[in-house]
Amino acid sequence: MNILSNLLSGVTNPSNPSRPKKKRRRIEIKSEREIEIMRQAATIVATVLKEISEMVEPGMSTADLDTYAEKRIRQMGATPSFKGYYGFPGSICSCLNHEVVHGIPSAKKVICSGDVLKVDTGAYYQGFHGDSCITIPIEEVKPEASQLIRVANETLYKGIEQVKAGKYLLDIAGAIEDHAQTYGYSVVEDYTGHGVGRNLHEDPSVFNFRTRELPNVKLRAGMTLAIEPILNAGTKFTRTLSDRWTVVTVDNSLSAQFEHTVLVTTDGYEILTDRAKV
Repeated sequence: MNILSNLLSGVTNPSNPSRPKKKRRRIEIKSEREIEIMRQAATIVATVLKEISEMVEPGMSTADLDTYAEKRIRQMGATPSFKGYYGFPGSICSCLNHEVVHGIPSAKKVICSGDVLKVDTGAYYQGFHGDSCITIPIEEVKPEASQLIRVANETLYKGIEQVKAGKYLLDIAGAIEDHAQTYGYSVVEDYTGHGVGRNLHEDPSVFNFRTRELPNVKLRAGMTLAIEPILNAGTKFTRTLSDRWTVVTVDNSLSAQFEHTVLVTTDGYEILTDRAKV
């Protein structure tokens, strides 16, 4: 698996010794000024994803969405976080159906009715990043796809509800894993969430499953986290295609993902990429 592509969605499961580990960095606590800039970066991301969710329709290509996202991010005074990141060619990651993460936008990937479309994007604004992902049902999808999308979104919020200064990453992970397993879905373990701020990917690794392989960090007010559970209808296992970026489920089962940039506060959390606010 290409370790560079792993950096687009945090670290991989370190229990596999064949996968290099990232160098650990100090966890940053943002100041009020930095948080305000991050709110603006996150608002740009939320705006772009909301607009894409409203405009996408069958017959469009994922390249069309990428062109639109880059244009809108730049119009709002930011630059696309993903474009050129370790050589990634797009401003969005776009994944269809059994594609899990890091899908490269392409004019050859035409969106059809019934598809499950994942769009992940980031914006770099005045020195800070915002990062978010949504899964969009294209027109009428099958009931099993609709349920997977709904539950994936619910797992994100189950995790976010655990965010508060003094809580731990395992509180987030446990809430996500428990809700996914209630419906018989698997949580992808190869990719995690992450800290976000001056860098697109910072410590800590925000895992979505119970593990002792990653540090169970205590949350502090001022931390900013990208929480991003990925649920598969079948097995949790994935593989990377020959383009060295696009990750798919090994059994071709559907996959869904949601992500928010979240601020840890003394008494809870603030969702910085909340699309309901734009």
